[in-house]
Amino acid sequence: MTVMSMAALSGLAAAHDLRRVMRGKVALPGDAAYSSGRRLFNGGVDRHPALIAFCETMEDARAALRAARAHGLPLSVRGGGHDWAGRALRQDGLVIDLSPMRRVTVDAGARLAIVDGGATAADVIAAAEPHGLVAVTGAVGSVGMAGLTLGGGYGPLNARHGLALDNLVSAEVVLGDGMTVIADAMKNAELFWALRGGGGNFGVVTSLGIRLHPLDEILAGLILFPPHEAAAVLAGYAEMLAGAPDELSILAGIVSGPDGTPAVFLAPCWSGESSAGEAAMAALQSLGHPVMVQIGPMTYGRMLGLFDAQVVAGRHYAIETRWLSELNAEAIAALVEGGDARTSPYSAIVVHHFHGAAARVPLDATAFGLRRRHFMVEIIACWDAGEARLAARYRRWAENLSGALAPVALPGGYPNLLGPDQRDRAALGYGYKIVRLQRAKQRFDPDNVFNSATPLPP
Repeated sequence: MTVMSMAALSGLAAAHDLRRVMRGKVALPGDAAYSSGRRLFNGGVDRHPALIAFCETMEDARAALRAARAHGLPLSVRGGGHDWAGRALRQDGLVIDLSPMRRVTVDAGARLAIVDGGATAADVIAAAEPHGLVAVTGAVGSVGMAGLTLGGGYGPLNARHGLALDNLVSAEVVLGDGMTVIADAMKNAELFWALRGGGGNFGVVTSLGIRLHPLDEILAGLILFPPHEAAAVLAGYAEMLAGAPDELSILAGIVSGPDGTPAVFLAPCWSGESSAGEAAMAALQSLGHPVMVQIGPMTYGRMLGLFDAQVVAGRHYAIETRWLSELNAEAIAALVEGGDARTSPYSAIVVHHFHGAAARVPLDATAFGLRRRHFMVEIIACWDAGEARLAARYRRWAENLSGALAPVALPGGYPNLLGPDQRDRAALGYGYKIVRLQRAKQRFDPDNVFNSATPLPP
């Protein structure tokens, strides 16, 4: 005879209550929807919630939250599901799954999108582009818009229009006590401040109002250089960005080339006048001897698909991150050595540059902690599901490169890429604003209901 755990019993009771009031589905272990619901972008996350509430409306999310509290279940919130750290799945808890909520409504005249909590960046761009508009997103279309925005939102349009969070106009939030509030510059302004950088620590964000921008076409693509030119190309990249206009952003890094050996990549995006953009693309190609050049005019949505072959759901991932004030010789040497030492052909190093409009936002305007020009480095260890026995080796590569960059890095790091055990670095990343964030946490979530989100020290 099988003895059910307390979590399983509480899950059964919560499911019974929810099935009477929810429009969406409720899945328990053994249900077909449960198996798919516990799969995240990172296939290495293997957690078993007590139940999953697939919410279709804000009322569903509120009912799920109340059920979790009534039955003593810890909870987590899943948005787009592009979660490398597994925070979206609470072991033995209740998952408020917003993935069915992907509606995007565009008001072209107001240049505003109302975005459901489960919508992805690709969903938002697909809705906006027919109107000649775009949103500020990350570099990958499958990333959930809510998670990206609440934590920061590095992407190709940061220099032109700020971070994704700088374009958040309003948010509909279900708080830990079950109340639903609107947060914007006029209503619940302190919550609105905290949401822009403080992540999902304050409630379930079921809807976002996002500012849109006119943009029909960009000049973008991918340039690959041979590995022996890595140091020179990265140095030239850093020098070129020192005087870069707002219209230019360039993603850089090291990935596997077509032959499997390391290759340096530049992924530029030009959002201004075309002739100036062509000159910038020519200058980038002159930094070395490219082995591949795929540059041309395209829609923003097409650009978001450029990394689909690299960013594959279901593989196993471990991520480290560092902020660098500059890409100096020591940092470049560490990146090049790290690229050569990759233990998996799927692993990658990605460098974002932060400048322009994003760097001109006053430091106190949002909870985001770093507004000076800088580079944000993603160190992405990635391997196939069948290589679990080598997982420690792949993780160690990422940790070693992070350690090599530490002496030249700024304190803290990008909260969206810090793991649950890196709360001290998250606090350093927020700087003096951590005190204000903690006060907001105490005010809007005094019972610490939302404790599995972006790292926030207690």
